Amino acid sequence: MGKSSTRTSQSPTGSSRAYILVMLMTSLTSCEMPVTGSGSITTVEEIVDSPKLLHRDSVVWAINVGGSSFLGKDGVSYEPDQSILGGTVGIVDRALGTQDPELFKTFRYGNITIQHPLPNGTYDLTLKFIEPDDLPVGSRVFNVIAEDHVVISRLDVRRMRDNNRLSGLSSSVTDVAVTDGQLDITFSADIGEPILSAVVVRRRTEFDQRWKLAWSDEFNYEGTPDSDKWSADVWPARKVNSEDQAYTDRAKNVRVENGTLILEAHREDYQGAKYTSARIHSAGKGDFLYGRADIRARLPAGQGTWSAIWMLPSDPYRYSTTCEQNEDWQGSRTCDAWPNSGEIDILEHVGFDMQRVWGTVHNRAYYFINQEQRKASIEGNDVDKDFHVYSVEWNPESIQLFFDGSLYFTYVNEGSGWRAWPYDHPYHLILNLAIGGDWGRAGGPIADNIFPARMEVDYVRVYEKGE
Repeated sequence: MGKSSTRTSQSPTGSSRAYILVMLMTSLTSCEMPVTGSGSITTVEEIVDSPKLLHRDSVVWAINVGGSSFLGKDGVSYEPDQSILGGTVGIVDRALGTQDPELFKTFRYGNITIQHPLPNGTYDLTLKFIEPDDLPVGSRVFNVIAEDHVVISRLDVRRMRDNNRLSGLSSSVTDVAVTDGQLDITFSADIGEPILSAVVVRRRTEFDQRWKLAWSDEFNYEGTPDSDKWSADVWPARKVNSEDQAYTDRAKNVRVENGTLILEAHREDYQGAKYTSARIHSAGKGDFLYGRADIRARLPAGQGTWSAIWMLPSDPYRYSTTCEQNEDWQGSRTCDAWPNSGEIDILEHVGFDMQRVWGTVHNRAYYFINQEQRKASIEGNDVDKDFHVYSVEWNPESIQLFFDGSLYFTYVNEGSGWRAWPYDHPYHLILNLAIGGDWGRAGGPIADNIFPARMEVDYVRVYEKGE
């Protein structure tokens, strides 16, 4: 998350045991882990042709708005724009923050209407945008309407892409019901004119029964989180990401009760901090290389919360170049363990943007410093009231993120080396509830009336894939 997060990968190409999951338990921490870099794909053709790349059979329809036929790095085939969508075609010279920059270089703006025949049913939509003009945040705000329902409200592309102009935005919505044999998407402007670069329509991805449970915590006990599976970080405020809370291992901040892990933040003066909360991780107790992880959680509400479910490398120095041995690298300004060795964010959520969740990968080639951050969002449904399942699937060719089984983010191994793909070594899971920090305060000051604030986790399950 922010400046210290995670990522994942899969087994060597050609192996009959696709998605081999390697679990490191405490008794195995001295074992040498297999290195899969030599099995990485190296060409775009291999990426597109790979049968293990993604859930491509879930794609029903895709269109490159304003442009010609296009084949995405993730294997999605886009139809050309046949000039029936309305609005005006626009072109930008370059696009950042995406593995498919050519897809984002064309777009339409103005009065855009999509009407496409589809069998009756329920679909997930991914819409792609780019802000072509050097406008300040708040200068282009519009709503996306699908089947007469507002599915994304007050969309500001530049704000959602961290004020980075020309950074592509991928935003997904779920459960769009088609009942008349035609998908209808329209846009309404609050400020300025709507824009659109591409649309992907998917069926919901089914859970593959070949996934076999390899490591889990169901939290069916009371008290302190299982010490054979979890460790707590005890940190002062502002150690990472300018976060305002101190992390503790007190039962007040982290405990298991009634079958649920609770990470609870409080407004209190504590060791120089004004807030306390908790962060736990599975390093050395539940590390894995490739596989799937499902985490069922309910998120806190309120401006100032910043909750995350994510992954960091179990050997943070794998690709570092400036670190001293055993240096405390998290929050360091001199050690480049982050972002060099990678990070995978299965979920990030900030309370000032309540029903939107994010998935991100961080690495040396693509992160916020060079405006090339690879990330995507999905519109949630009562994420503070209901439990939802946040998932990652990781293999040597791609990382994919899901919300309740809906695929909304794919990052592909480009075969260019560790700077873009440091995800060939074991990672571990992290669960934390931050308060404030660089992102938590981005929507305004922390609301002190929200405390105590809770992030609740029903279960954590890690799977390996069988034959």
